[in-house]
Amino acid sequence: MNRIDNIDSIADRYDLVIVGAGPAGLAAAAEANQLGLTTLLADENISPGGQIYRAITTTPVKRRSVLGSAYWKGLALVHDLEKYVVDYTARTVVWSVEPALDDTGKLIEPTHFEVGLSQTGKARLIRARRLILATGAIERPVPVPGWTLPGVMTAGAAQIALKSSGLVPEGRTIIAGSGPLLLLLADQLKRSGANIVAVLETTPRGNFTAALPQLADFLSSTYALYGLKLLAKSRFSLPMRRKVSDLSIIGSDCVQRIDFNDNGISRSIECDQVLLHHGIIPNINMASALGCELFWDESVHAWTPVVDDWLESSVAGIGIAGDGAGIAGAPSAAVRGKMAAIAAAAALGRIDVASRNTMSRPLKKQAVRLARGRAFIDRLFCPTQPMLRPTDPSTIICRCEEVRAQQIRDVVNDLNVQGPNQLKAYLRTGMGPCQGRMCGSSIIELIAEQRGVPVHEVGHLHLRMPIKPITLEEIASMPQSQAAKNAVMR
Repeated sequence: MNRIDNIDSIADRYDLVIVGAGPAGLAAAAEANQLGLTTLLADENISPGGQIYRAITTTPVKRRSVLGSAYWKGLALVHDLEKYVVDYTARTVVWSVEPALDDTGKLIEPTHFEVGLSQTGKARLIRARRLILATGAIERPVPVPGWTLPGVMTAGAAQIALKSSGLVPEGRTIIAGSGPLLLLLADQLKRSGANIVAVLETTPRGNFTAALPQLADFLSSTYALYGLKLLAKSRFSLPMRRKVSDLSIIGSDCVQRIDFNDNGISRSIECDQVLLHHGIIPNINMASALGCELFWDESVHAWTPVVDDWLESSVAGIGIAGDGAGIAGAPSAAVRGKMAAIAAAAALGRIDVASRNTMSRPLKKQAVRLARGRAFIDRLFCPTQPMLRPTDPSTIICRCEEVRAQQIRDVVNDLNVQGPNQLKAYLRTGMGPCQGRMCGSSIIELIAEQRGVPVHEVGHLHLRMPIKPITLEEIASMPQSQAAKNAVMR
């Protein structure tokens, strides 16, 4: 692996650019190099691993039992990639992908792309024949009153601090929400010495009954043993309160307490930190900005990119691998990353179709095996509409523009707003630095509620480049192509 820390040292052209160095990106890069593709692996973090394996090579947490055996499996992916000649650039934001033009301004080919990169204050454009988006998943944002107070963060953010810097929350800490990560983080923080005063689980009543038809598959899956161990730990070593609802975080300048409904009884617990988590959903922002077709996946209650059997999106030349193409976990992400690289090599003529099929056959079997049990997990932790649609009118939905729930409801009703892209014109929701990552899923829930239609009829935010913030200074510093000069010359 050839680590590049200077953006000017990145080559002008690659066969393949992979966005994201999590399990899917790492596995895809290694496979692509074996198949003869010149490859750039670009990632925003300071070291490879993505979220699940974040800081796997640099973490100060040396006691392996703290983060668990599943975390340390990421070392094998990084060490495997180190054997190959792959350009890897850290702290690098991919902020733009556009069709590549020649010096006369004409389209080179539909499957040639101009990729905008930004690193430590400098930006430039390179060209790629193919792209693999390995952008992974994001935590599902579920707005509750007080979730913008100092002292409130997502469980994922707390896990980043633990893995990257060995930091744990100070003072009385409450973890609230639903999903496997909730129990995993609680166990990790407890092992690290955090003062966990309560774990408030909001998994809706009736979910287990609804998930029962999928239980047999789960019990025979790779998830079962790990999940049952977490469940046992939560029952005997964590201060669990199950089936709670109506979370509300109270404080003036910072968190002071959390109020909730505990099986019909109103309760409060004083605390200094609140960590929220309500499961994960595919990170669709870059796929959306590139025009990739999305579908509404009711199993996870979220929009998900449409991909074919070879993980190719609806846009020619763009593959999507890992949890960004559907939530299935880290081992499955690595398998799907390899499949996407094989498909890219076939599309570029490095292998023929017969070789592609032969190489992919065992990987597809692995992917099917690793997906077993996922339906049970998705159904068990799928949120209900009352959880996703805050009743408190003052709850902030769009944090970037400070737009509250009642503002959205009023504008949808008064102006007959049909979808999130129309709402942008009135309230700027989804137009801030997060580009809808923190508010997009909540906005469509509120619009659907007010219109009285299913969520999928509302649609999703259509994003534009730049997909991540970039300064005017960075743009102005980029070398100008002849096509760009021709565009303004008279």
